[in-house]
Amino acid sequence: MINLILKDVLIQKKLILFYIATIIIYLLAGTSPQIFLGFLYSVIFILNAFAYDEKDNVNILLLSLPYTRKEIVSSKYIGALIFTTIFIFIIYIGNFFLNGKETLFIWKEMLLIIGLVMIAMSFMFPFSYKFKTQYLLIASGALFGIYLLTIKFFIPNFNSKLGELMQRFLTLQETQMYFIASITVIILYIGSWLLSIFIYERKAF
Repeated sequence: MINLILKDVLIQKKLILFYIATIIIYLLAGTSPQIFLGFLYSVIFILNAFAYDEKDNVNILLLSLPYTRKEIVSSKYIGALIFTTIFIFIIYIGNFFLNGKETLFIWKEMLLIIGLVMIAMSFMFPFSYKFKTQYLLIASGALFGIYLLTIKFFIPNFNSKLGELMQRFLTLQETQMYFIASITVIILYIGSWLLSIFIYERKAF
């Protein structure tokens, strides 16, 4: 399974330097919060690796290797957590050295990034296994259109409310709340994992 995860890194080795370079630019410009950067780059990297498996009958090749379908799916879910952690370290270490932040790692922000990625992947992975990532892009475009209509006609201050909600989460002092939120996200992620295995094991190529 480790080789399957390494494969997802190797197929994007030419893009990794581009990812790092753009992260540095964003950090120097200070235009994007670290939470947004961590979430965005993690999701892009994970979905790009997933999309590669849909090209040129790669799935047929994978199934010819000594891996079960359960292992192939599991490598995506485990890899998503590993890649997200790597991007978090890159962003926070980069911000520490480039902008001279007093605190190297802010665990609440890091926990929030991992949680957001897990929630996003919990919906995106089963959708992509059932259909294809190209349909996910179409669905994402439709959701983005709904989002634009919402902030224009219904909730103009939606972005500020969302920012306040995230800030409120980061300033919470109750450990019990973090525990409940973490357990909920983990259950969602595991449920999605099992659903994706169910879908992929019954998929014909």
